[in-house]
Amino acid sequence: MPVRGSEAYRAELYEIQKVDFALVELTLYLDTHPGDIQAVQQFNQLAQRRRQLVYPFEMRYGPMLQFGLSFTRYPWQWNDEPWPWQV
Repeated sequence: MPVRGSEAYRAELYEIQKVDFALVELTLYLDTHPGDIQAVQQFNQLAQRRRQLVYPFEMRYGPMLQFGLSFTRYPWQWNDEPWPWQV
């Protein structure tokens, strides 16, 4: 069974964090340059990549987000530690 906080967990989370960082930066850029088609395309590619990374991560380790943005298995997983922001 995969372990939260393991080396594999950290490596996968790091990949997700890199994509998240780029998405935040592109969001800020697109706020002031909404007509930049290349930036919009890059944003959409990264958003798709994020989905590809997050789904298997959550299936192995549990939800990353709350408020219905992530699924959970039974029993309730949200209280399993460490949480992604604690690593």
